[in-house]
Amino acid sequence: MLGSVDVLGSIDSSINGAGVVGWLPEDFNPTTFIQELVHNIDDIVVNNKCDSQNYKNNNGEREKIVLGRDMHTVSLEITEPDPDDEVTGEREAYMASVLSKYKKTLTEKTNFHLGYPYNLDFDYDALCQLQHFSINNLGDPFIESNYGVHSRQFEVGVLDWFARLWELEKNHYWGYITNCGTEGNLHGILLGREVLPDGILYASQESHYSVFKAARMYRMDCVKVNTLPSGQIDCHDFKAKLLSNKDKPAIVNVNIGTTVKGAVDDLDLVIKKLEEAGFSHDRFYIHCDGALFGLMLPFVKRAPKVSFKKAIGSVSVSGHKFVGCPMPCGVLITRLEHVNVLSRNVEYLASRDATIMGSRNGHAPLFLWYSLNRKGYRGFRKEVQKCLRNAHYLKDRLVEAGIGAMLNDLSSTVVFERPHDEDFVRKWQLACQGNIAHVVVMPSVTISKLDDFLDELVQNRALWFREGKYQPRCIASDVGINNCLCALHS
Repeated sequence: MLGSVDVLGSIDSSINGAGVVGWLPEDFNPTTFIQELVHNIDDIVVNNKCDSQNYKNNNGEREKIVLGRDMHTVSLEITEPDPDDEVTGEREAYMASVLSKYKKTLTEKTNFHLGYPYNLDFDYDALCQLQHFSINNLGDPFIESNYGVHSRQFEVGVLDWFARLWELEKNHYWGYITNCGTEGNLHGILLGREVLPDGILYASQESHYSVFKAARMYRMDCVKVNTLPSGQIDCHDFKAKLLSNKDKPAIVNVNIGTTVKGAVDDLDLVIKKLEEAGFSHDRFYIHCDGALFGLMLPFVKRAPKVSFKKAIGSVSVSGHKFVGCPMPCGVLITRLEHVNVLSRNVEYLASRDATIMGSRNGHAPLFLWYSLNRKGYRGFRKEVQKCLRNAHYLKDRLVEAGIGAMLNDLSSTVVFERPHDEDFVRKWQLACQGNIAHVVVMPSVTISKLDDFLDELVQNRALWFREGKYQPRCIASDVGINNCLCALHS
């Protein structure tokens, strides 16, 4: 299959050779076991702080991926209570101390968070009264289950709001609140596979990793499409690859904001290229991955529309990103006709099975409903404008300091030269890829926080470059020559 990797088969044969799973030997080393199964990873170095992984990029150069520390070194052991713990209260005091220190750590980490698209500015104290209930929306959100402790009425209210936002009539849509953005992509691509069983999945090389995970999970042929320096899908390459496989239907992932560069694919041009390549509307399915910008784009002036009035099949967004839910969640909206292909009635639930997960977090709809009601369209528009304004401020100050940087139109993701000090990267929780890093400017990111970050970055760069050990990174191949300020291109 195109772009597919058969991992499960090799695991099956390694573990279940005789069809029996026995106890693991005492000297079993899980690291060795995993390295034997994963053939493309080499030179893994393990130390107390982190793992580093070397690989070759598209230019044949060796790069190093720095992985986070092994959490077994800091894990909190669970031990059996002593018989007299209820009398002495020592265990309760110990756990209270651990949680207090953890809260202090969370507060500190929140103050230095810049690299990931999470809005940390929220107040849900009004919902604390509901945390004592086990709320589970198992099954289809539109069909009530026999389990009565649910929040479907809130969930459907949220889904109606998003369906209106993306211009799909109430009696023509279906959707549900997912556990994360990845689940939205998995469901959207699964719908495409069910509607077009022999379809090929097309996705730009800068698509979220969950898109390629879906291809592996569903054993789909997958074609990676080149991208422009901005991170947008290269529609000329897209059309060429469509023509090479025009005998099979196309399932297309369109990015409404790429993970690293925040690039928005041109949905109208993608549809045009499909039509030019001879694909009628019944021979292609488009899933729009709008994890972050799917909710921001509708509130940007002169931005292209993501709308079901166009030839798309599904849209997904994350709820814990721009909205600011305190737990991972998301929203998936599709056409009702598509989900009917996938769904099955389940007597045990007295409902319908049409979702990826069975049990679903019933608290997430409450947080989404509460936030959407408090902010409304006007509140979101105000927050989007603030984010875009602050992103331009950050980008301009980086360039003024001689640091190569890029900011896409319609985006609040500022891409710049990767800092040379991994401690600095970890402190500010920057997301990095190769020679670039990025800051995602969210409603919780203030000008004051950006100033603190910039001042520290400029001071550190002076130290890094003082003795000539380091030079400004060349990011021309990542973001284009015009955005690079290295010695060669400045």
